[in-house]
Amino acid sequence: MIKKLALGLLALTAVTAGGVWVLGLGPFGSHWESAPATPGPRLMPVAPNVAAANMSQADTVDPVLAAASSAEILFGDFHVHTNWSIDAAMFGLPMMTDSEVVTPADACDFARYCSALDFWSINDHAEGMTPRSWQDSVDAIRDCNAQSGDPQNPDMVSFVGWEWSQGANQAEGHYGHKNVIFREWEPGVTPLRPISSQKIHTIAKMMPAPALGAMSINSAFFRYQDFASYVRESVTVPTCPAGVSAADLPADCREVAATPDVLYRKLDELGYDAVVIPHGLAWGRTNPRDADFANQMPQHNARYQTLIETFSGHGNSEVFADFERRIANPDGSYECAEATADFIPCCQRAGELIRQRCEDPLAAECEQRTADARRFAAEVLDDRSRGVVAGASLEDWGNCGQLLNSFLPAWYYVNRQSTQYALALGDFSQPGAPQRARFGIMASSDGHKARPGTGYKQFDRTIMTDTKEVGKSGASPALGLFGLGGNDAEASSVLPLPVADKSFLSGIGRRNRMGSFYYTGGLIAVHSAARDRDSIWEGVAKKQVYGTSGERILLWFDLLNGENGEAPMGSEVSMADNPRFRVRALGAFVQKPGCPADSVQALGAERVASLCRGECYHPGDQRKPITRIEVVRIRPQQSAGEAIAPLIEDSWKTFPCPADGTGCTVEFSDDDFAAAQRETVYYVRAIAQAQPTINGDNYRCEYNGAGECVKIKFCSGEAASREEDCLAPAEPRAWSSPVFIEYKG
Repeated sequence: MIKKLALGLLALTAVTAGGVWVLGLGPFGSHWESAPATPGPRLMPVAPNVAAANMSQADTVDPVLAAASSAEILFGDFHVHTNWSIDAAMFGLPMMTDSEVVTPADACDFARYCSALDFWSINDHAEGMTPRSWQDSVDAIRDCNAQSGDPQNPDMVSFVGWEWSQGANQAEGHYGHKNVIFREWEPGVTPLRPISSQKIHTIAKMMPAPALGAMSINSAFFRYQDFASYVRESVTVPTCPAGVSAADLPADCREVAATPDVLYRKLDELGYDAVVIPHGLAWGRTNPRDADFANQMPQHNARYQTLIETFSGHGNSEVFADFERRIANPDGSYECAEATADFIPCCQRAGELIRQRCEDPLAAECEQRTADARRFAAEVLDDRSRGVVAGASLEDWGNCGQLLNSFLPAWYYVNRQSTQYALALGDFSQPGAPQRARFGIMASSDGHKARPGTGYKQFDRTIMTDTKEVGKSGASPALGLFGLGGNDAEASSVLPLPVADKSFLSGIGRRNRMGSFYYTGGLIAVHSAARDRDSIWEGVAKKQVYGTSGERILLWFDLLNGENGEAPMGSEVSMADNPRFRVRALGAFVQKPGCPADSVQALGAERVASLCRGECYHPGDQRKPITRIEVVRIRPQQSAGEAIAPLIEDSWKTFPCPADGTGCTVEFSDDDFAAAQRETVYYVRAIAQAQPTINGDNYRCEYNGAGECVKIKFCSGEAASREEDCLAPAEPRAWSSPVFIEYKG
């Protein structure tokens, strides 16, 4: 009897396991696809984003500003994801944010009628895309352009592209994420497939059929089946044959370029105009904490890789803060690095927490326990170091491991991947003059919810940022089995110190702290001769672009005395005289509540509520003040090993601006250039008046009478803060592309 019962249970288990495995193939799922874009064209923006000739507030106050270039300043988003990115599809499931399925057509509608952009691109992760999803994306872009009116004066220009997403656990061999965007979109001049960094997306590797089947067993069954079906479709795409030119490969395979040099070779084989934009470089989620842009300088390609994404919804990657997390010893072990004014290593915090528990903080035993905690924490780095101190709460660890005193910083900031660091580098691996990465500076959203340009208003954090709100309705009971229950590994170890080994790692659980580091997206602005595709692309190719944190700030930065006269941002010039510069800036328009009538008329009230969340780009006729202009000067390395920190002067100069919203014009010179006789890079920041901003304060501290932070309230996505927008004052800004000047004696 017992034997029969055991066999019966075994058979039931096998049947159940087989059923779960079958569910993991998504047999009950259906394919989502793009609907037609909303018919257009739309009405042109009420307040055109044009040069000073149209600046009614400025042209009677500041003649210099009024005499700015007649080129238009157009705003766009060159980094947009939809459900065709596997991570976006997963993060949209009920276990995360429970957002609706979104496609490139939704992104088109949002860009035209919610954020009112002038241009945008689609950039889903190539690693998970299929021939069907790529064709849907291309068709949606073509449809979006077709609805945008006269190609010579469209209401919006849409570009085709993808994201090449590479990563490594170690700094060497890590190249990060890069967006690839193409000038054309018509049949015959559009790639037949995206180029991936790997054969299968990482998430698809993490989720074999049994895992996907287990996830489906919940109240949102069909939603999970749709996801399982797409994952199955993705993993069955065959890899393209090696040794065949990218131009000759069929459309029904996944093309792989494991390193940037292979990617660039394949782009050469295609022969289309393209730009490659590295991004998210300082974000500790997808980059090793010790990643170093110097490691990829030998594979930098100046033809394609011309821009760098300095700001996105994943934070600000601009500044180089000179800090270390840990110090490597010759024997391969690590010691804890010292804290600085802008950075506290988590290993230092581990020591502090242990010292607080000592009966006698000055005793030798306490000192030894403190030193052990620092050493053990240094071995495992940052988030995992929280396993060192038993019972310590998330709040106990405070702001360790994060960049402090910075504007909307990226999570677990990777300082040697910052824009300033990259601009200061030289590659001395080849004979002759060092190679430089002369990047134009831009920003975009990197949003995964098909909403380009979300920074027009600070509202609805759970949809307008990439926040993953863990624990929403319909979460799968199997979720915790696959490490997807949160965004930040937090320790729940119960082992006291001292410990004899590193078994404290065994108790790691999951809680969300990254929610405090998601923001609304940035924008790329381009100085363009007109609104058409070719004009926009020419501005991008010349690096006459700048980035903003989401506000439509108008910005000009010009060299006044170049060899051929004035030279705009993005220019590369040679000269012997001390350079003179002019900066002009004008704040963004104050937004009116709600949406313009043409958006409601085009989309309908119901879709305005669901897609735009009831709020659109809706400018009034008053501009916000620019409070100051900051100038950054960088003198790139002249020899291998030259220390980076002294080469970056931030801020080199600062100029106050009028507080009345009428704009700001400043001129300055570098009186040291001729004497220094070395290449120098200059760029500027236009800083606007502070306003309530999502996660403007990452920690939302409560302070005691001495000004010390005694309690932290993370924007964690847990029940207490899930409905909050976590607003705090922050200063919107725009970053110009640099002017690059070589000394010519």
